[in-house]
Amino acid sequence: MAEWKEYTVADVISTVIDYRGKTPKKLGGDWSNSGYRALSAKNIKTGKIVQSDSIRYVSEDMYRCWMKEEVQKEDILITSEAPYGQIYYWNSDEKIVLSQRLYAVRINQQFYPKYVYFYMTSSFFQAELDGRATGTTVLGLRQPELLKCKIFAPDFQEQKRIADTLWCLEQKINNNEAINNNLEQQALALFKQYFMDYAPYDGITPSEWRGVSLDDVCTKITDGSHYSPADSPDSPYPMYSVKDMETYGFNSSSCKHITKEDFAKMQKNDCIPLLNDILVAKDGSYLKEIFICSEQKDEAILSSIAIVRPNTQIVIPEILLYLLKQPSVRKDVGDNYVSGSALPRIVLKDFKKYRFMLPPIEEQQKIGSVLHAIRMQIKTNVDEIHNLSSLRDTLLPKLMSGEIDTSDNEL
Repeated sequence: MAEWKEYTVADVISTVIDYRGKTPKKLGGDWSNSGYRALSAKNIKTGKIVQSDSIRYVSEDMYRCWMKEEVQKEDILITSEAPYGQIYYWNSDEKIVLSQRLYAVRINQQFYPKYVYFYMTSSFFQAELDGRATGTTVLGLRQPELLKCKIFAPDFQEQKRIADTLWCLEQKINNNEAINNNLEQQALALFKQYFMDYAPYDGITPSEWRGVSLDDVCTKITDGSHYSPADSPDSPYPMYSVKDMETYGFNSSSCKHITKEDFAKMQKNDCIPLLNDILVAKDGSYLKEIFICSEQKDEAILSSIAIVRPNTQIVIPEILLYLLKQPSVRKDVGDNYVSGSALPRIVLKDFKKYRFMLPPIEEQQKIGSVLHAIRMQIKTNVDEIHNLSSLRDTLLPKLMSGEIDTSDNEL
């Protein structure tokens, strides 16, 4: 059994890179349209770069002025506020700028960087961050407090075995996510080629196609419950809001749960998604997430999510899905079917009138079958991602506490 010792973050790092107060304006310049990416806290979610469309850029001169100490491969990025404690392992030679509420640490040679990364994502470390965070309006993590946080570690070789095991799982998850992103882009391009550019028809809308509204091709367009029951954490009935939506489904890790009696009320009020329903982010970041309900479950939704229920005798669900996902359609909906500034939301009575060109069902099936196959492959990959994530999350605390000893195994 390997011997484990207690360290602090200050013990395991050699460098802290912290330029959180800098902005282009303070440095006498401005943002650029291209160049070096400037990442901030909102772009880091543990293990992922998110909200890529919000990333800004700086020029070569601004980069040199800003990043006196450059981020290197194997550095660890840590968010300090809004939210704090999100961790990302920088596994790239790309030169980046550390912008608002984000700093990086470099691990000294006595420790395996991937091990420190995984330890920082563990519940043990995150709980200590929670205890050290300060602030009234917004909780944040001061650098001196971060440096006091404890890290337990075995010898270097054991660290490597543990981290490489977890890294293999994480890379498989990331690979599946990259495959899904590629498949999604193929589906969007294929839809646009056929249904918006009319490429197979020399750019001319075929005469047998007809103009329809969403209301014409759906049996129901509504939103979820406007009544939010009390949370019942031990109940098996989840209730989702727009914040629980992800690209291909719901994230159940932080959603509320409701009682059996409240769930029965939701069923009566038709706030339960059915198979092939298209679920649309209606409030806030409208149309940001859109996906088809691939299997009917005992789950309810709140009014921040819209249900678009296609009449499958008239339209193939994937046709509506990839129509609503088109960037030009999102813009059109935002310009004409959304109200509110503080909390923009789709106005469903107007949204129902959204019009588009639709071919006969036989013509839809030619491309719809391909879109369906792509969606099913994405679903298979998502299911594998969930299984791998569950395995990683189960192994991580056991490996990090020494409960599982890898010293006798060649992993």
